Amino acid sequence: MPEKLLTAMYYGTGAELRRRLLEPAPGRLQLLTGPRQVGKTTLLLELVREWGERALYLAADALEAALPGWWELQWQHAARLAGRRPALLLIDEIQYLPDWSRRLKAEMDRVYRERLRLHVVATGSAALKLGVGSRETMAGRFERLTLTHWSAQDLAQGFGISEEAAVEVVVRFGGFPGGMALHSDLPRWRAYIRDSIIDPAVGRDLLALEAIRKPSLLRQVFAVCIGHPTEIVSLQKMSGLLAERGTLTTISHYLELLREAYLVAALRKFSKGELRRRSSPAKLVPLNNAFITGGTHEGIPSPKRAPERWGRLVENACLAHMVNSGQTVHYWREEPLEVDAVTEGAWGKWAIEIKTGSFTAGELAGLLEFSKRFRSYRPLVVCDERDAGMARRAGIESVSWQQFLWSGPGEA
Repeated sequence: MPEKLLTAMYYGTGAELRRRLLEPAPGRLQLLTGPRQVGKTTLLLELVREWGERALYLAADALEAALPGWWELQWQHAARLAGRRPALLLIDEIQYLPDWSRRLKAEMDRVYRERLRLHVVATGSAALKLGVGSRETMAGRFERLTLTHWSAQDLAQGFGISEEAAVEVVVRFGGFPGGMALHSDLPRWRAYIRDSIIDPAVGRDLLALEAIRKPSLLRQVFAVCIGHPTEIVSLQKMSGLLAERGTLTTISHYLELLREAYLVAALRKFSKGELRRRSSPAKLVPLNNAFITGGTHEGIPSPKRAPERWGRLVENACLAHMVNSGQTVHYWREEPLEVDAVTEGAWGKWAIEIKTGSFTAGELAGLLEFSKRFRSYRPLVVCDERDAGMARRAGIESVSWQQFLWSGPGEA
């Protein structure tokens, strides 16, 4: 395993949060968001152990949090902790507190006004939205950190498994650490994915994010997404796949909500015009392969017995890895030519074609055409290692999909 972990999501975010908590208090409010079951609570409890009696942990979804005066009493306790030396207040799942952003803003204003030596970290299972007034008055006073789906490097570091094993887990089971011990019992693992992650995320977290007029339609949109991974689907076609009627505007909005909840990314077509990009059909990418193999009845495909489904699973894992790593990702298509991913960000600018199984030079025509039109994007083929020679003969860099899921395009 390389000494420097390039794409360890959990451990990288934890290190950055600890660095910020070493700054003088009161510092900026830290909002830690991310999907369910990726370790937000675990990270807070690690900080409790590290800070000892100077830390106060609050679970906003606990029964006592609904009692009158509970909120004010906890902040008084935190202020006393910060009386002699810096203290740490940790608020888990804050979105379950009514009017949480206004109440948090009021308390943070007092922290700054009285110059309390108090660090505050709040977490939420969806992309927490500060209310308009709070966002304006707290400008420059809060920072957002995202603890997203675990990468292969996270699994290797957290569970002491090999690079090869970690990559296979990400493709077949996704990256939820809580499911690692259940892989040998598929019915139990699927129940965990459904009951502990999918149902609460779609049926509870999103409802806390905003008022949903048609919760059943939202569930159906999510079901279509996990049932059609890596497919390019127009809103009209998606509407035809739904059992419940909904306007195209509502369906589009629900796709945005699924992205904000770290469940599904609806990739847009690469275009120089923003209007054309927004009106294009979406390429559906569940952001964790566990949603596909655990949330549907098709099971985990075999590369030999179901090569097409296996290829979609590998492609989805690679696309999700790009999105979860913070890259901006689109697809490109001009019939009959297509490129699986056009990315830019910390990795650089890449045009990427993802292949499993053998392929011909003719199947790289879309990648070659795109590279000719947009020379600032480096073409890359992500494929089985044994087929890398075909890409090289076409004059294109290549990397195995296993290596890509471990460290991205790297130096290709």
